[in-house]
Amino acid sequence: MVDFAFSDDLRALKERVDAFIRDEIIPCEKDPRQEFHGPTEELRLELVARARRAGLLTPQAPREYGGLGLDHRAMAVIFEAAGYSTLGPLALNIQAPDEGNCNLLLQVATEAQKERWLAPLYRGEIRSVFAMTEPDGGAGSDPSLLKTTAVPDGDDYVINGRKWFITGLPGSAFQIIMARTLDARGNDQGATMFMTPSDAPGIEMVRMLDTLDSNSPGGHCVVDYRDLRVPRDQILGAVGKGFRYAQVRLGPARMTHCMRWLGAAQRCHEIASEFARTRMAFGKPILEHEGVGFMLADNRIDLHTCRLATWHACWLLDQGDKARVETSMCKVLCSEALGRVVDRSMQIMGAMGISADTVIERIYRDIRAFRLYDGPSEVHRWVLARE
Repeated sequence: MVDFAFSDDLRALKERVDAFIRDEIIPCEKDPRQEFHGPTEELRLELVARARRAGLLTPQAPREYGGLGLDHRAMAVIFEAAGYSTLGPLALNIQAPDEGNCNLLLQVATEAQKERWLAPLYRGEIRSVFAMTEPDGGAGSDPSLLKTTAVPDGDDYVINGRKWFITGLPGSAFQIIMARTLDARGNDQGATMFMTPSDAPGIEMVRMLDTLDSNSPGGHCVVDYRDLRVPRDQILGAVGKGFRYAQVRLGPARMTHCMRWLGAAQRCHEIASEFARTRMAFGKPILEHEGVGFMLADNRIDLHTCRLATWHACWLLDQGDKARVETSMCKVLCSEALGRVVDRSMQIMGAMGISADTVIERIYRDIRAFRLYDGPSEVHRWVLARE
């Protein structure tokens, strides 16, 4: 039986995060260093420093890496609390793609790779990139279409290809690159993950992509790999196991997306609820009109359902279950239901809702992408249908 009760320690931690987000992070949401392609590195480092002083930085990290060693159920509570601010996940160092990359490295990387890349990533000192998606019929919803290649040459592999919608490349310290690996005779050995510094020769950022969302530092870009040389000791895991490792990363990462967006949608619902209590129309607060009251009721239903689904999937993960089906269901449910919550909240706010006078307009733009990244809803439904 799933236990939905909070421990005293978890409740106290949530209260600390709530206070930190309210008192120190929400006031930063109007900082001009939030640019069109995301917050600047200067702003990110300032936010990280605040969380470090508060003892809340990277709470999901194992204790030996300075974290609190949270399990998935505790993460669900704390990540939601952080997601209440558009800058909260960045401050606590639980933002994608870094959070997912941390989990991947923790499970797959060698000790030398962990010392070089994982430890400073957990400390919030650097950012990282996960490069898998490709244009022009390459890997996307169907990763088997991977076109980027890696060919052995002496002690190195030479990588060539193009990726796009790669999040956070400008200012990042290193990348995890998915490439189709060929042996010396050109035989396909399957997908492999390679690690490389982002300033290595052979990496060229072609252009920045102008997108609806703006919550990730460094935005999204197109990047070319031209004869990029990666030493064999920087292979992540084993040759040919890239797709397997991708699931190690993507399954839990889908859940942490759900956690963070729960907080954002809850924030929108609370703003709309307060507005509905005070905004008058036709002689009474608009909350008392069924059209508005029913929207708020539907918000509560969606929020509660998403919270239960997330908690259940996290419970399975904590039991050692891969929970592939459950994480797919949860990702579809939360991406669509939470999008509806934000949309209804904007509708309740009327003209103010589409302005930057509240954070709803910003969250509305950012959350729309949730239905697409880490697998669009249609692909997850197809996977579920095959079951």
